[in-house]
Amino acid sequence: MTYPIIGAPDAANTAWVMASAALVLVMTPALAFFYGGMVRAKSVLNMMMMCFSAVGVVWVLWLVFGYSLAFGDDIGGVIGDPTQFAGLRHLFGGDYAPGEPASAAIPLVGTIPAMVFVMFQAGFAMVTVALIAGAVADRMKFTAWLLFAALWATLVYFPVAHWVFALDGLAAEKGGWIVNHLRAIDFAGGTAVEINSGASALVLALVVGTRRGWPRDPMRPHNLPAVMLGAGLLWLGWFGFNAGSALAADGTAALALANTLGAGAVSMMSWLLVERIRQGKPTSFGAASGVVAGLVAITPACASVTPIGALAIGIVTGAVSSLAIELKYKLGYDDSLDVVGVHLVGGVVGTLMIGLVASSASPAGVDGLFYGGGFDQLWRQLVAVLAVGGYAMAVTAVIALVLKATIGVRAHPQDEADGIDDAEHAETAYDMAASRGGRVDI
Repeated sequence: MTYPIIGAPDAANTAWVMASAALVLVMTPALAFFYGGMVRAKSVLNMMMMCFSAVGVVWVLWLVFGYSLAFGDDIGGVIGDPTQFAGLRHLFGGDYAPGEPASAAIPLVGTIPAMVFVMFQAGFAMVTVALIAGAVADRMKFTAWLLFAALWATLVYFPVAHWVFALDGLAAEKGGWIVNHLRAIDFAGGTAVEINSGASALVLALVVGTRRGWPRDPMRPHNLPAVMLGAGLLWLGWFGFNAGSALAADGTAALALANTLGAGAVSMMSWLLVERIRQGKPTSFGAASGVVAGLVAITPACASVTPIGALAIGIVTGAVSSLAIELKYKLGYDDSLDVVGVHLVGGVVGTLMIGLVASSASPAGVDGLFYGGGFDQLWRQLVAVLAVGGYAMAVTAVIALVLKATIGVRAHPQDEADGIDDAEHAETAYDMAASRGGRVDI
């Protein structure tokens, strides 16, 4: 077993990644606003609780064994050593260099304290789990969700994070077969976060089943200002998510920052254009969704494409995701808040387009097909998409079916009709019954 590098951290890099970690950690509450505004008023608290609870569930697992599974010494090419950093041991303090001040001799990841990296990556795990909740809004029991979240993080997210994010500097044997061996490019989690959550959301929605009355009854978002607020906060957090993944205050972070802004902005416009052509009106809901789709797509690509490449990714993703959300009506799966259309489809588009528009002028130093690099990078990106998507769907199906057969995953029909907020949490978001003289079913 090899401990992390011991040394003095770089102050500027540490400050930047600490700020990025805070931005990433706020993305889960931001997602709660984004999702909460999308559902009906009678289930908004339950939706927000599903997101918020991911913070608690994931942090306990991350501390006890999750970080070690993701970043410990590689075992069999698929997982890290669960005991190496159990309880986050060997990752804090200066006790590995007796006689030296703690500030001058602490465990490092690259040039930053290991504990800063722990916190940064914890935010990734939390928001990835929370993303799945949007697919089963209005109808999943909260206790079943908590158990699903814990099992999914352990069996799906932590192994896939080891495939994608495992780095030198933490262990003698590095994992990360997708990036280190396949040589696919995924700078900030297009596979581990977006495709992983989107593919799993599709399976969970199929196992839980459709909402009662869907698609016959209208189930419109109850609070569009909350949706736009959530989207804006997610955009803010995404700057830390993508640019912070450089783990340094450098040129790579600067390019990722610019590309994150560009892809989100142009994806919004692309989505609105498709809405205007197909439905006659551009909507605030479409603007918020378009921004998030563009951010999803640029996540794996932000350090491998030029700013023009980022615009191309945003244009394609906004249009494709806008069209993809209609698939649930044609195929019959009830993905309540379009996790599949935005995160799975956006993640796939962004990951594959690296193989087309990557440029050797970017820090990744790789040319895609359109820059004369041929199909070499494209097939690597495709294998990464299929590997993560296939694994996520298979393991999620097992977890969901076992929970369905044992404790059950679906709320009682009457609870769904009356409002899952009151049934699951003994609370309601709005006291409209008292002010209007009767129950309001929206």
